[in-house]
Amino acid sequence: MTSHSSDSPRKVDRRHVLKTTAAAAVAGNLAHVNAADENHSGASGDKSKANLIVAENQRPGTTDWQLTRVRVNEGNYRTSLIEGYCSHQSVKAGDTLQIFVSTKPARKFTLDVYRMGYYDGKGGCHKATFGPLEGKTQPTPEIGPMPGRLRECQWNASVEIPIPDDWVSGVYLGKLTTIPDTEHEPYWQSYVIFIVRDNRKADCLFQCSDNTWHAYNRWPVNESLYTHPDGSHAPGVAVSFDRPYGKYNQIFDHPLSIGSGEFLLWEFPLSFWLEQNGYDVTYGSNLDTCDASFVKRCRTFISVGHDEYWDQRQYRAIESAMNEGVNLLWLCGNSIFVDSPFSPSSDGRPNRIITRKGCYGDLRVDELESYEAMFAGLKATGPDERRIMGVRSVVPFNGGGDWTCSKPDHWLFEGTGMKRGDSIPGLVGWEHHGEPDPDRADMTVVAEGPIWSGGTREGRYESVVFSGPKDNVIFNASTIFWAQGLSSPPGHIIPWSHFSRPHGPDARVQQITKNLLARALK
Repeated sequence: MTSHSSDSPRKVDRRHVLKTTAAAAVAGNLAHVNAADENHSGASGDKSKANLIVAENQRPGTTDWQLTRVRVNEGNYRTSLIEGYCSHQSVKAGDTLQIFVSTKPARKFTLDVYRMGYYDGKGGCHKATFGPLEGKTQPTPEIGPMPGRLRECQWNASVEIPIPDDWVSGVYLGKLTTIPDTEHEPYWQSYVIFIVRDNRKADCLFQCSDNTWHAYNRWPVNESLYTHPDGSHAPGVAVSFDRPYGKYNQIFDHPLSIGSGEFLLWEFPLSFWLEQNGYDVTYGSNLDTCDASFVKRCRTFISVGHDEYWDQRQYRAIESAMNEGVNLLWLCGNSIFVDSPFSPSSDGRPNRIITRKGCYGDLRVDELESYEAMFAGLKATGPDERRIMGVRSVVPFNGGGDWTCSKPDHWLFEGTGMKRGDSIPGLVGWEHHGEPDPDRADMTVVAEGPIWSGGTREGRYESVVFSGPKDNVIFNASTIFWAQGLSSPPGHIIPWSHFSRPHGPDARVQQITKNLLARALK
């Protein structure tokens, strides 16, 4: 990181003011977030655990976390009017988070921080306001040499946030808003996003798929892990977390999520639903799950949405957790596909760059020449992901279809009323899993069927359940869209893919997920 001049936003007097503001903003937070939760018994239904999320969601909710006015003004993905990024993927109480903001033209701005959850259906709770802050135009980094082609910002920090003890673990959005110079000038907005983690024991660990958010992030012009001249899956390409999230660039257009990665699109409906139902949930990033102890303190690990990019340390940590009895719920698709190790930033801060190394297991593309060309050079450098997921990404790897029951007598379907052949319309997409692990005799395929990808053949998905070594539950929904069947929070847009889409909240998806959690937490 570059040094800071005397006119930097990080002046000591401003830091003091901001810390005072943050402390005042959260002074009224409830006292239920305390060390007692570190030592709860772990028994299902223990009120000392449930109260943490239940009480947090009794705080006043607001829909003001939503962006109101966004303009993508440079290229197809960027709003240079106001944009920013955070110094860490996740932070814990007592840490200081730096937020780096650029405004073009230079404008004062405010930062409002919200924790995302249920909050009486509002979706967010306001935690703090910072500002007015002095904005300035910060430099767009040059693209790096081949093969990495890295874009890495080295901006001056605009604000520092000391994380209070009573900010409950969760996903936090920072809403950036410019302050107009005149009454006739419009304001502009975008998000920054970060995770607050903790170390307490909990029933459920919600892992955000933030590696994949950045893998597809094309900020500032068109630089992601998929825009290399050598092909969309070329090895050696790298992306940095030290840059803003541009506008989402796949499946559908959602500019009012700009700056939030892919959380609002694929993951928020699950978080909203879990907290609505009072589940004891704590949150982490992909990086956090490289630490096996971070996972093993929880009874159930949940992967959600589009969780494609994994460091092998994550794989080993989850495999170790599974072997020691942690339940694994893969409410996701196209997951653990790309082997993408972390590396330090150019100034030595750890785990701020991910690089495409290869893939997990041998990718079978059969005789589809178009896919062979697409995946040329992507060789197996990691273990077969089916060892911990049961199924894997298959080719054709995207499309849409109905999620169709094949084992109605399985405990998974209790209370759903589903019969063999009954389908939940459009729930499979836009990418999926199939090809069950042939070495697992105890695996049950609970749902299966075709997907339409628009290519020369139909693909096929298979959703499975099997038991871990300690009779723990491993479930793979085999679809990125699973959370779409759980809830539709404020600001949410239902996605579509290949002329197919889910229909939104479905009582059967909700009941299946309740059955899974009841079995996992018994």
